[in-house]
Amino acid sequence: MNVHEYQAKAVLKEYGVPVPRGVPAFSVEDAVQAARELGGPVWVVKAQIHAGGRGKGGGVKVVKSLDDVRAEAQRMLGMTLVTHQTGPKGRLVRRLYIEEGAAIARELYLSLLVDRETSRVAVVASTEGGMDIEDVAHATPEKIITFSIDPATGVFPHHGRHLVESLKLEGPAAKQAFALLKSLYAAFVEKDMAMLEINPLIVTGAGDLKVLDAKVSFDSNSLYRHDDMRALRDITEEDEKEIEASNYDLSYIALDGEIGCMVNGAGLAMATMDIIKLYGAEPANFLDVGGGANKEKVTAAFKIITSDPNVKGILVNIFGGIMRCDIIAEGVIAAVKEVGLKVPLVVRLEGTNVEQGKQIISASGLNVIAANDLSDAAEKVVKAVKEAK
Repeated sequence: MNVHEYQAKAVLKEYGVPVPRGVPAFSVEDAVQAARELGGPVWVVKAQIHAGGRGKGGGVKVVKSLDDVRAEAQRMLGMTLVTHQTGPKGRLVRRLYIEEGAAIARELYLSLLVDRETSRVAVVASTEGGMDIEDVAHATPEKIITFSIDPATGVFPHHGRHLVESLKLEGPAAKQAFALLKSLYAAFVEKDMAMLEINPLIVTGAGDLKVLDAKVSFDSNSLYRHDDMRALRDITEEDEKEIEASNYDLSYIALDGEIGCMVNGAGLAMATMDIIKLYGAEPANFLDVGGGANKEKVTAAFKIITSDPNVKGILVNIFGGIMRCDIIAEGVIAAVKEVGLKVPLVVRLEGTNVEQGKQIISASGLNVIAANDLSDAAEKVVKAVKEAK
């Protein structure tokens, strides 16, 4: 689950992380009042969306008067902000963050991530703050330093020294690095974060460290024990289909392709997406109905797929272990009868009750293309979509 910048900073502030003073605003008058509360002479007006690259898209502006705060708030609120992370459709700006200005001497990069290979929290640091870390990794990978923290020990002084060396810190900033890392690590672990990215972490004109921007995402599987974090969810920033999928405990992620996929098991879903690409098409979604799905869940999954106007064909790929093929067949038929079938549908069933499942689909009278295996299914759905164009 992602949160807005101002929400992320509020969480970090609870752990003693140095962040600039700021106030969220939901209207133009809120923005002007926030600027008055903060005092001048410099403010930063920031559009709040769940995507990076806001500055390049015109979503972050430094201003020096209340009139300019008002003008920028009027411009940003209601605008569709397009960045490299939003895609061409962009995101509608519904809220702002008015923040005090900061004297920037240096811009640095710092993030904490879960390293699944070592089962530890990895710290990624670079002197190249303010840039897309992907660009830094491509052009100057030697400027990215990574080290991990053992969960049995937590942050030790040598981690702080490593961070100081990696970011080439001096003076007050060097002395503050260890405390900052301890606070960030504590927040990351205690709040079950999946990612904590600070870009930029700045050294101020006075030589102090300050978190100028923060992007935080939480492990959705942990939200049951964090009511305070769950309350930060902004569903207006999420895909409507993904919201509907979460209501049925479906693992769904919308993509940009034309082949809708309904699969059981994350590994099989990934393989299905890969083989669709192999045959020259693009998947429209990742959708894992899980091992214990019932008829209602399968029906809901099918409806979610068909609600995407970009879907030109559907591939149902089920390997029945815990999941029974006849349950899948009943769910697909129920959904088709309810919403109709306007695009080619290819079904590949294998495993528990496979013959019953095939019989149910065969007796339904639906125009369904049967497939023998995954390769056959992908080839058939891609061919059907191309022929339908």
